[in-house]
Amino acid sequence: MNIELRSDTFTKPTKGMMEAMFNAEVGDDVFNEDPTVSKLEQKLAEMFGMEAGLYCPSGTMTNQIAIRLHTGPQTEIICHKYSHIYLYEGGGIMSNSQASVKLLDGPLGKISPEDVEEAINPDDVHAPETTLVALENTMNKGGGSIYNLKEILPIKELCEKHGLKLHLDGARLFNALAVTGESPKDWGEAFDSISICLSKGLGCPVGSVLLGNAKFIHKARKVRKALGGGMRQAGFLAAAGIYALDHHVERLKEDHQRAERIGQILEQQEWVSEVFPVKTNIVIARLNDVAPAEMLERLKEQGIKAVKFGKDQVRFVTHLDFTDEHLEAFEEKVLSLRLQKDAE
Repeated sequence: MNIELRSDTFTKPTKGMMEAMFNAEVGDDVFNEDPTVSKLEQKLAEMFGMEAGLYCPSGTMTNQIAIRLHTGPQTEIICHKYSHIYLYEGGGIMSNSQASVKLLDGPLGKISPEDVEEAINPDDVHAPETTLVALENTMNKGGGSIYNLKEILPIKELCEKHGLKLHLDGARLFNALAVTGESPKDWGEAFDSISICLSKGLGCPVGSVLLGNAKFIHKARKVRKALGGGMRQAGFLAAAGIYALDHHVERLKEDHQRAERIGQILEQQEWVSEVFPVKTNIVIARLNDVAPAEMLERLKEQGIKAVKFGKDQVRFVTHLDFTDEHLEAFEEKVLSLRLQKDAE
């Protein structure tokens, strides 16, 4: 049995999702004439109490469009040093926006209001102008750690006090909300822009939606075009997003339960020195006396696929294609791996 735990981006559309895609009504979205794309954008905007949305091919594009609109040359973004927008988006902050970045530290990939306030640059000719604070929820490099609104609102107040914009990379925001039970509309009120990824925990093949006010999204549409993100009959893909929002949100809790069990299994292995707190569907294990490349090869021999996530860490991510049957097989294979190591 192949056990795919590298990412929740490896999921395949379900039968119901495929049917929705094949039956989608489509048009030319560059001309704003694809009704299914418009329905998806409106659906998410209404969920978060925001005015408008823009469907894009990827979360990287939605993040980079937002950064482009909130910043510019000689401006600066405040974010955690492990943020996806900094580590995993191909240097887009520099190449797309020509902006500087002030990187903050913080436990499990999260930053505090105190650190944000200290990081805001003074009005000084020697310093770039701070214009944006960017947060990530859930926090990928923090092992799927979660912000709750009580942590967010003081940062929002700081942004309002200093005239800064607040953007959320919400690639796995629905995973966080499945844990906290908080309202999407309350999150929409806290941010100037939000990026929602559909191709991770929600199980879509392609796509993310950028949310903001109508004026912001009008400008975002122009930036999307310049970045090559204008798609034509994109409703076939957008239909998957609508289906996922209707059918795949509540089931995220199942992914979290299976991830928690994976964490428990890994904690019992002698080749694991630490497992990050498992809050959602991401499990990060710090290795003990074995290199990630070697450990990944051992896992691969057992049919388990994971990824390196630092000099001494590996990551496992649960998703809708990872079932209880896969979980049972994972435990058996990991135990066999331990016995093999002991035998050596």
